[in-house]
Amino acid sequence: MTGTAFAPTALRPFVLRLSPGDDLKESLQQLVQQHRIAAGCILTTVGSLQQASLRFAGQDTATLFHDRFEIVSLVGTLSLEGLHLHMAIANAQGQTCGGHIMPGCLVYTTAEIVIGVLAGVEFQRRLDEATGYRELKISQ
Repeated sequence: MTGTAFAPTALRPFVLRLSPGDDLKESLQQLVQQHRIAAGCILTTVGSLQQASLRFAGQDTATLFHDRFEIVSLVGTLSLEGLHLHMAIANAQGQTCGGHIMPGCLVYTTAEIVIGVLAGVEFQRRLDEATGYRELKISQ
């Protein structure tokens, strides 16, 4: 393993319920800023969307979907320096697709999200010359 690993001292849960029309990514960004979350992760999510905006692997722009979708998976890291979130959604026929969450994922009926905040850890985003992206840097 070439990465860095830290053991947080505690995990504090946050529970969030989003309402119809709320933007999933913007709502999570607001929560992070409001509570000054230095290092968080998505523990579980259930809910539905009326619109999804996902950037697929290797693509520069998002694809916008207008339909009713179930959120079947939401994973990612949260910090004051940015969110890195991936989501899988399913349509009425059970067909799924997933990608990087972009602004414009709008809640249909609800999104019930449980977030774990890692005490004693800070997530930062730094340019990684090997990938060309702002990648996760972990510090204590």
